[in-house]
Amino acid sequence: MSSNDKLRYPVLLVHGMGFRDYKLVNYWGRIPKALEENGARVFYGRQDSNGSIESNAMQLRTSLENALAVSGAEKVNIIAHSKGGLEARYLISTMGYGDKVASLTTVSTPHNGSVTVDKLMKFPQGAVKLGCGAVDLWFRLLGDKSPHTYEAVKSFRTADAEKFNSENPDAEGVYYQSYAFAMKKMTSDIFMSVPWAVVNHFEGENDGLLAPRAVKWTNFKGVFYGSSGRGISHCDEVDMRRSRLSAKETDDISDITEFYVDIIKGLKELDL
Repeated sequence: MSSNDKLRYPVLLVHGMGFRDYKLVNYWGRIPKALEENGARVFYGRQDSNGSIESNAMQLRTSLENALAVSGAEKVNIIAHSKGGLEARYLISTMGYGDKVASLTTVSTPHNGSVTVDKLMKFPQGAVKLGCGAVDLWFRLLGDKSPHTYEAVKSFRTADAEKFNSENPDAEGVYYQSYAFAMKKMTSDIFMSVPWAVVNHFEGENDGLLAPRAVKWTNFKGVFYGSSGRGISHCDEVDMRRSRLSAKETDDISDITEFYVDIIKGLKELDL
């Protein structure tokens, strides 16, 4: 199969929490270009950074419809990072868009909730809501239409995840697959070092935010690591540094773009 072979359906990239699909600073780094070079037509979710799952799914609906109209395709392949995967599932199941989605690939999406968030949400809720409100003001300035950080964070609790899963089962006809990543030590990523230590204390191995048990979903492909001693962080998963993870070539990942290209190759083999 040639890298020039076209993917049957276009790709809708759905970002996670804390960032937007800015034109000048792309959430996905070099990944979209790598996908396009391997036969994928790429579109973006363009939902709020810190909206609730429900409000962001409404915005994703507009982006999905636009991708279909522009491409002329009947369906899209969604590749979603972190919380974006929950928003995609809500769009597919609760909002009934399963007939317009060929596949959903989730990368470090908290399908099963976070034990760490369970612990952190035991802090006085007045203080938590106050802090989330300040974050909402910031993201509104950055372009969010309906930021609701408190609702977003609350959805990561394990009890909330269990309820969400019961209300949003996999849709028939949609191919699902999920992936987990992990840092190998606290110093693997300076941006993720403190949260890694907190999550490691409560849940063990993690990517700086989420443990593998939290992200395991249908057709779970396993936990992926970098080819060097640092592993792969939540930021590395979307090419935040815009560079290779390592010059070392092993069976593990040395460049995150290779991981996404492999996803595209797999979708081609499934004729999606």
